[in-house]
Amino acid sequence: MNAVLELDAAAPTSLSTLASWVEEVAALTCPDAIRWCDGSQREYDALLAGMEADGTLIALNPDTHPGCWLHRSDPEDVARVEHLTFVCTRDAEAAGPNNQWMAPDQAHGKMDALFAGCMRGRILYVVPYCMGPIDSPLSRCGVEITDSPYVVANMRLMTRMGAQALQRIEREGHFVRGLHSLGELDPDRRFIMHFPEELSIQSYGSGYGGNALLGKKCHALRIASWQAREEGWLAEHMLIVGIENPQGDTHYIAAAFPSACGKTNLAMLVPPPAYREAGWKVWTVGDDICWMRPGPDGQLWAINPEAGYFGVAPGTSAKSNPNALAMIQRDTIYTNVALTDDCQPWWEGLDDRAPAFDWQGRPYDPANGPAAHPNARFTVAARQCPSWSPRAEDPQGVPISAIVFGGRRATTMPLVFEARDWRHGVFVGATMASETTAAATGQVGLVRRDPMAMKPFCGYHFGDYFAHWLSFDEPGARLPKIFHVNWFRKDADGNFLWPGFGENLRVLEWIIARVEGRVGAEDGLPGFMPLEHHFAEGLGVDPDRVALALQVDQGEWAIEQRAQDQFWAESRDRSARFDASAPSSEGEEATEL
Repeated sequence: MNAVLELDAAAPTSLSTLASWVEEVAALTCPDAIRWCDGSQREYDALLAGMEADGTLIALNPDTHPGCWLHRSDPEDVARVEHLTFVCTRDAEAAGPNNQWMAPDQAHGKMDALFAGCMRGRILYVVPYCMGPIDSPLSRCGVEITDSPYVVANMRLMTRMGAQALQRIEREGHFVRGLHSLGELDPDRRFIMHFPEELSIQSYGSGYGGNALLGKKCHALRIASWQAREEGWLAEHMLIVGIENPQGDTHYIAAAFPSACGKTNLAMLVPPPAYREAGWKVWTVGDDICWMRPGPDGQLWAINPEAGYFGVAPGTSAKSNPNALAMIQRDTIYTNVALTDDCQPWWEGLDDRAPAFDWQGRPYDPANGPAAHPNARFTVAARQCPSWSPRAEDPQGVPISAIVFGGRRATTMPLVFEARDWRHGVFVGATMASETTAAATGQVGLVRRDPMAMKPFCGYHFGDYFAHWLSFDEPGARLPKIFHVNWFRKDADGNFLWPGFGENLRVLEWIIARVEGRVGAEDGLPGFMPLEHHFAEGLGVDPDRVALALQVDQGEWAIEQRAQDQFWAESRDRSARFDASAPSSEGEEATEL
């Protein structure tokens, strides 16, 4: 199926709508040739060899990192560009205040002008892909057209890409259409447009993963969230992790954190020695995106639509995430990391070695800033993770026992609390906040509201989104309990109170105990708080510091509530269509939405 075609050659597909769309795009973009990708190893190797020849990729040390490559982005193309990302619906109100809106006709006109002739001298790649296991009813398919072989190689690692995906597309007869071009990599000619009513995406002028790998944030969140509302499921910016206790029982947890706030670390958590010796295990299903659908049993069942990881490299180390570090020692594409003198990848937080070259290829000089870009990435197949769960390919998904929200907060938010019921949990997720990181352009360190960690990714009005979440609370539903965590609480001197990393299993243990009804809790300011906690036992940390991490200051909480109310006003009118202020199932007044 892998073929380079003349522009008038027949497309290798039986689906006429797909063939005609490729023809239309080719007529607009004027490529030198068209290549239909089959996802094979032979094709992948050829792509890598071609990029090595033209300097797009640099081969890394084959003795220490076999099959690994370095890609250096344009210095002005290193993160998601939220200010250039639009949702294009016929009704501006449908996009909501959480999105930048542009009328579809205006957006198509703007993008058609940019795409006109943009692939001259380049190959047009047709990339059929499946988000989720090929045979899962929860999966959805798409086709990305791109002129970037780097994008094709990454899509092969990140999705189920190629012949099998094309066969499913041909059986189903429909797919999400994604058109991407590097263009001139000009920041002034860069846009990412989403047309949810058309199930299509157009991206121009960027090669960065979040802007160019259209199966990821663009399809699996912005377009899929629209599909999910129409079809009765949830597309969320969440990891999925399985926690197996010494008795052999496994609970699956879905957790939402903003980018670069520890999702990958939690998804691949390694239990502390005492927990490992007792028989605790952690199974990684996914580290970034979760699609959940109610099953016949009333539970939420989830799949990871991705087949790989596009993780943040800086901060990844043998201490913070040994599983991630182990899996990226081979067959990995690195983006914007530094290099040692013997051509090994390096980034801040990895180890004490000194890099020789920074992420732009310059001899390393601390005066130029960090050696690796703060948003440097690795792309790797999920199966390489030592804690990868075989159930990641289960067509029916895994049952979700708990949903966890969290962010990077130096103050105010305690280590853990439980929402009082589903409606309160929706409010907790809807008003969560986090300090901004380098995963998106803009100032780092500001506290912003990021509902369900979906602020940059929800494809429609947040009010409708919250109402959709509330709609799952119906008779017969066996909904997961909802929790909030904060690993990043600091003391007055700016030091972290909680050690984090593998020790976070102590908090997950309490969460599971609450799910199973084995421990009590007290009703505190934010929700149900641990009654008698044992988080500090054997931790090697002053118990007073752990107690401080669990503390809620009334003054800080009053400020937090005012900030929540101010944010909530933006979506109150739309979400108020659902009665969220009725008495809860426990006889208390639920939080008014």
